[in-house]
Amino acid sequence: MSKCSIKPKFFSVMKNYSGGQFVKDLIAGVIVAVIALPLSIALAIASGVDPACGIYTAIAAGFMVSLLGGSRVQIAGPTAAFATIVAGIVATKGMGGLFIATLMAGIILVVLGLCKLGSLIKYIPYTITTGFTAGIAITLFIGQIKDFLGLSYAEGVKPIETFEKIKANIESINTFSWQSLVIGVVCLLILIFYPKLEKRLPAFLIAVVVGALMVKFIPGMEENVFTIGDLYPNIKTGLPEISFSGIDFSFSNIASLMPDAVTIALLAAIESLLSCVVADSMVHSRHNSNAELVAQGVGNIASVLFGGIPATGAIARTAANAKNGGRTPVAGMVHSLVLLLVLLFLMPLAKLIPMPAIAAILFVVAYNMSEWRKFIRILKSAPKSDIIVMLITFGLTVVFDLVVAIEVGMVLAAMLFMKRMSEETAVTGWKYVDAEHDPDSLDLKQVPENVRVYEISGPMFFGAADKILDIKVKDYTRCLILRMRAVPAVDATAMNALERVHHKCQKKGITLILSHVNEQPLHAMQKSGFYDAVGAENFCNHIDDALEKAAKL
Repeated sequence: MSKCSIKPKFFSVMKNYSGGQFVKDLIAGVIVAVIALPLSIALAIASGVDPACGIYTAIAAGFMVSLLGGSRVQIAGPTAAFATIVAGIVATKGMGGLFIATLMAGIILVVLGLCKLGSLIKYIPYTITTGFTAGIAITLFIGQIKDFLGLSYAEGVKPIETFEKIKANIESINTFSWQSLVIGVVCLLILIFYPKLEKRLPAFLIAVVVGALMVKFIPGMEENVFTIGDLYPNIKTGLPEISFSGIDFSFSNIASLMPDAVTIALLAAIESLLSCVVADSMVHSRHNSNAELVAQGVGNIASVLFGGIPATGAIARTAANAKNGGRTPVAGMVHSLVLLLVLLFLMPLAKLIPMPAIAAILFVVAYNMSEWRKFIRILKSAPKSDIIVMLITFGLTVVFDLVVAIEVGMVLAAMLFMKRMSEETAVTGWKYVDAEHDPDSLDLKQVPENVRVYEISGPMFFGAADKILDIKVKDYTRCLILRMRAVPAVDATAMNALERVHHKCQKKGITLILSHVNEQPLHAMQKSGFYDAVGAENFCNHIDDALEKAAKL
C-alpha cells in the first residue's frame, strides 16, 4: 500500500481473515467493552453531559474509527483529555455549541487526512504535548474532588475554571460526607491494588460494582452518598433522540466556536496518532496516519450526530485490545456492538453507580495520563527553552484552557526555535596570516591583498538576516567573496539583506562573488532577480574558482 493512500486497514486485513482470528477479536472486543463502559460513563459526567452520551460516543465513534481507520487495533471513544474542554464548551455555549464545534472538528480532521497531512503532527513539540497533558490531568483531578468528598455546592454555583472549582470546594467543605469518602477510598484502593492480584476482570468494573453494593447494603450509605441516579434521574435508555432544533447555525456563532473546533481537531489528531504509534509496537504493524485522521473526523461527526461528544483514540483501551488478542478492526466493532446492547437493555443499572466511585476512576485516569515521570525527566535534562515552553503550556492549561495553552505554547516554541537557529547561523571573515611565518601555511588559501572573504554558515532567515549586514570591507577592497557552502536555505528577509550588501558594493566599486551556492538559495536568488543583478559570471562552484576570478579582477 502506498504511503499516501487513505485505504482503511479493515479492507486490507479482511483478505486473509479466519474464524480463529474472529474468536480472538470477539473476546478482545467484549473485554474492551467491559472496560469502556464505566470509563465512558465517568468521562461523560466529567464533561458535564448526560452519562449516556459517553456510551453514544463509544458506540458511534468507536465503530466508524475501526471501520475506516488506519490502525489494526485502535479503539476510539471519549477520553480524559477532552473532559475539561467539553465541560467548558457545554457550560458556556450549551450542547448546541458542542454539537457545532465537534462537527467542525470532524470536518477539519477529514480535510487534513484527505490532504495527506497526517505527518504534520510531528511538528508539535514533545514539550507542548507533555505540558498540556499534565495540565489536563491536574484539572481533571481537581474537578473530581467534589464527588470524592461528597460535597454539595450552594444553589447557582457552577464553577467552570480550575480555580473556581477550588474556591467552590473550600466554600462547601462543611457539606463533606464521610460516607462518600469511605466509598471513594475503597474504590480507589481496588483500582490500585486489584490489577496486581487479578487481571481477568477489569478493575474499573469491580470498583463500580463494589461501590454500588456498599451504597445498597451498608446502613446509612444510601441516604448520604450521591449516585448517578440522584444526579441524573432521567438517565436515557435506548437509542438517542436526535434533534437539531435550537442549535444556532448563524455565521457569528460558528465563527465564535472555531477556536474550540480547532482545539478538538488538534487534540483528536495528536491523541489518536500517539495511540496508533503505541499500538504499532504491540502488534508489530504500521498505521496509516492519513486514513486514521479521516476516520477520526468521520467518527467525531458520527458521534455528535448520534448524541455523543468528541472522541479520539484511547491509548489504554487500545492497549487492552492488543493485549487480549485483538488484531483486526473487527475487535473495535465488537466493542461498539456490545456497548450498544448495554445501552438498549442495561442502562438503568448505571443509576446505581455511586459518584465517589466515578471520582476514584477519574483520579486513576488523571494519574495515568499525567505521565509525571516524563514531566520530571524533562525538567531535569532538557534545555532551558524546552523547560520554559512545557511549564508555560502546563500553567496556561490549568489556569485558562487548552486553546490558550496550545496557541501560546506553539508561538513560544517557534520563537525559541528561531532564536536557537539564528544562534547557529554565523557570518565570519577569513583570518589573514603571513604564509611565510605560519607553520600550517600549506593548508591555507592564497587571497589577494584587495580581496575580502566571508564564510556564511547556517540557514539565512529573518532571525539571522542582520548578521549579513555586519559584513565590512576595507577602503582598498576591490572584491568581496561570500562562501555559502554551509547555507541550506534563505528566506525573503535574508535576500533583502544580501541585496543591500550588493548595493553597498556597487556604490564602492566592489565586485561581489558568491561561492558554492546551494540549490534552494540559488533558486531564491534567481527568482528575486538577485542572480541577474550580480551576474551569472560572479557565481562560482568552488572557493578556488572564486579566488582565481578575484585575482584576475
